[in-house]
Amino acid sequence: MDLSKILSISGKNGLFQVVSQGKNTVIVESLNDKKRFPAFGHEKMSSLQEISVFTTGDDLSLKDVFKAFHEKLEGKPAIDHKSDNNTLKKFFLEMVPEFDRDRVYVSDIKKIVSWYNTLVEHELLDFKEEITEPETDETPSDPTTPEAGSDEPGN
Repeated sequence: MDLSKILSISGKNGLFQVVSQGKNTVIVESLNDKKRFPAFGHEKMSSLQEISVFTTGDDLSLKDVFKAFHEKLEGKPAIDHKSDNNTLKKFFLEMVPEFDRDRVYVSDIKKIVSWYNTLVEHELLDFKEEITEPETDETPSDPTTPEAGSDEPGN
């Protein structure tokens, strides 16, 4: 899942996927209605990769928040983002118990829940890619064998 290609644009509803980039513009496509249009450099755009949520400890990346939602909801959509404020707070507390209740507002929770539901609806959440094999050298090194071209005797 590459959240760096998914944008939130201030003043526009919904999420947008980057299609192409120009000199001073980014061509985006709305995830809701699939309409494409240019987004200009002076517009406030945020990649979902850059957004984090305040917690009582270190800030939590939005990707980690979405992962918590996805695991706890078993990949199903969350509650409606238009639910009443107390329901939204209670839901978010279940999903992200360590969120900072003083700095995360209900409007933030509404956005996050709405974005999560949009990404689930368009099947853009895939956490399988995060399981990676540890990197290994293809040729194991043996410290007892002198390297080729070294100044060790016998070469």
